[in-house]
Amino acid sequence: MTARPRIVLLHATPVAMEPVQQAFSAGWPEAETVNLLDDALSADRARTADITEEMTQRFLALGRYAARIGADGVLVTCSAFGPAIERLAEEMPVPVLKPNEAMFRAAIASGRRIGMLATFAPAVATMTAEFETFVAETDATARLDTLVVADAIDRLRAGDAAAHNALVAARAPELAGHDAIMLAHFSTSRAAEAVRRAVDVPVFTAPDAAVECLRQLIEHAGN
Repeated sequence: MTARPRIVLLHATPVAMEPVQQAFSAGWPEAETVNLLDDALSADRARTADITEEMTQRFLALGRYAARIGADGVLVTCSAFGPAIERLAEEMPVPVLKPNEAMFRAAIASGRRIGMLATFAPAVATMTAEFETFVAETDATARLDTLVVADAIDRLRAGDAAAHNALVAARAPELAGHDAIMLAHFSTSRAAEAVRRAVDVPVFTAPDAAVECLRQLIEHAGN
């Protein structure tokens, strides 16, 4: 591994890019980040009930390119492609981290009733399956309740982050009785402060947790 680790970020939507860059700046500024974007992936995923083999092959192609340019680790920032990311992790010679893995583990450790605010409905099924897998691995008894915030992602894609944040925060009190709330996607993390003002429970975001987890994986591998 080089003195400055190269982390390749695989994006399926441009709205995930700014939050993860902010997380790296705050939590791991020593890392060199490289962005690979196929924003047709999220559009195609929204039109299909399941992840197709063609979508998976596109992820694998991005991963092979990441390997060719010397990636020390790969972080996928879109939460709607769990099975494709698993295939990628099997093929890559370096650590590959799912976008929500670290956040799920942190939330599960915080209590039994976990709420999640999502804005991209096609991601919910795969995220729920991943959450249940992590619960089983840890012998925890946590359960997940998810709310999909209508129109928020469309507002964000149109450039109105303030409206996105307000819509997400407005639904947060419905989960106020939970032990923790997760903001489902990297893009949703923009609403973290607004959500924290709306509820008095721990609020977890994916980018910060993912960056810390990947940093530990890479530094451990280099020792």
